[in-house]
Order: sequence, then C-alpha cells, then structure tokens
Amino acid sequence: MTQPVIPTRTETISRWKERGGKIAAVLPIHYPRALLRAFGFLPVEVWGPPGVDASHAAAHLQPYVCSIVGNALSFLLSGGLGVADVLVVPHACDSLQGLGSILLDFIRPQQPVFPLYLPRGRRESDLVFLAEECRALYQGLAEISGQMPTDDVLMDCIRREEEADRLLADLHRSRRRLPLGDLAFYRLVRAREYLPAETFADLARAVLEGPSVSPRDGIPILLSGIVPEPMALLDALSKMGGVIVADDLACCGRRLYPPGESREPFRRMAERILNGPPDPTRGSPIRERLEHLVWMARETGARGIVFYDVKFCEPELFD
Repeated sequence: MTQPVIPTRTETISRWKERGGKIAAVLPIHYPRALLRAFGFLPVEVWGPPGVDASHAAAHLQPYVCSIVGNALSFLLSGGLGVADVLVVPHACDSLQGLGSILLDFIRPQQPVFPLYLPRGRRESDLVFLAEECRALYQGLAEISGQMPTDDVLMDCIRREEEADRLLADLHRSRRRLPLGDLAFYRLVRAREYLPAETFADLARAVLEGPSVSPRDGIPILLSGIVPEPMALLDALSKMGGVIVADDLACCGRRLYPPGESREPFRRMAERILNGPPDPTRGSPIRERLEHLVWMARETGARGIVFYDVKFCEPELFD
C-alpha cells in the first residue's frame, strides 16, 4: 500500500524554528490551535510520550496518576521539551489539572506555563466561560510576545484550522477506500497533532485525491479510548483479523470539530471545541456517549467496540 511521506515531529519543529517560529508544547486534549498560531506558535502535542523513563516524575506524582501525565512530566524533567517556548496545559482531567498546578507552583520550568480550564457542559454559560478562557490565554500570550493579533488575523487562523479539520473529517469518512492500512492511516491523521494546519491540509488533499481501493477484508471494529499507544496495537488488531472502521479516540475521533458560527473569534473558538463529539473529559453525559458510539457502529457496520484505556485514566473508567 502507498505510504504518504509525513514529516516527523523533530523535522517539523526544526523547520519551524529555522523560519523564526516558536513552539508551544501542548498537553491533551482540547485547546484553541488557531489562537496559538495567531501569535506565531506552532502547537506540538505531547501525548506521553511512550518509552520515557518515568522515574523522573516519581518524586512529584502519585503512583496511580495516569501514564500520559507521568511520562509527560518525566519528558519535561529530562529535557525533552527544551525546544518549546511555552507550555499549555488544558485541564482535561484531575491528573492534568494537578500537573498544571505542579508546573506553576513547584517545578516552574524555564518556559511560561498556561493552564486552560475547560467547562463540563454545552450550556450558554459554558460557551461564555470557554470564550473567556481563550481570551485569558490571548492576554497571556500577548504579555510574553508583545503582539496583539487583530480579530481579522484571529479569524484567518480559525478558518485555516477549520479547513484542516474538514479534511481530517474527510479522511475519517473515507478511510475504507484509502490505500492505507490502519497503522499508516493513524500515522497520517495523528500528524494533525504537530503539523501546521496548511501542511496537514496539503497532505490530506493529496491522499484524498489519490487512487481508491476496495475495502479491506476483516472484522469491522470501532476503537475507543484516549490514544492508541503503543501504535503497534494497530498492527496487532490487524493480525487478529480486525479492521478499524471508525474511532472514538480522544486524540482523533473526539476532535473532529465542526466549523464555528460566530463572527467573534473567541466565541467561535469555544464553539468549535464544545460542539465536538461527546467526550467524558468535557463532562458529556453517559447517555450521549452511548448514543454516539451506537450511531457510529451502525453507520460504519462495526461488529464490535474495542475499549483501549490508559491505566488509571479516571474519565475513561468512570464513563
């Protein structure tokens, strides 16, 4: 099968820095990409990473904190995030909220740390709250950068991200006709975690406009969870005869954000996040989650759902 050429995180960061850009290391899960880009920061997400010596974080975290947070802190303490100019910590769960507090009050890394508080609902008050959180992040970035992007600049960045997310959704809908195995597909869609929106959009268009294939044989399954790490999981499922036809992963399917509607940039950024698929880290009711999973299974013909949970992940275990 044809494999698209995808720049690595390291290559992407180096090229961005060479052009005078700055890097924002972003913890999971939901955050306003467009806002960071408006200030010249490339968001590069930190989902762990796996394979890190977790002992560096042991003095700061309880042993029952999830591996994503533990590995991220270990990666930071071992110098792995030295290339970042700012750190953004969305409060997706208690563990990430605790990490934000540790970084702000105790460890105090060399980079500025910006927490982002996410509401747990979709009411008007939640939308207003998240819009104000985006505005507070804007003020913080303005203070350290000396820049104040206009509403027009913000809207241009928002529309660029919306186009990239539209193409991301097209990839998900078209996955069965694409000449990509499950591992190659997820390497492609997860490149959205670090590629500039315009680079990802070009890559996605090239794949979508390329040749189609007949759907692969196998047992159609839906994959749910936080993140498919290690990625070897995908090959293991394929070897057992499974074919992933849809996902409900926090790093992928739960971030298929629709376009916003408001002409006010901060509200529009908030709309996009809150109008995404149901997610326990945003406080979505279990009934909404169940209905969404059943709908996806029916739409895609999935014969079963594989729940792949990160150890000690409270939002997933309580869901």
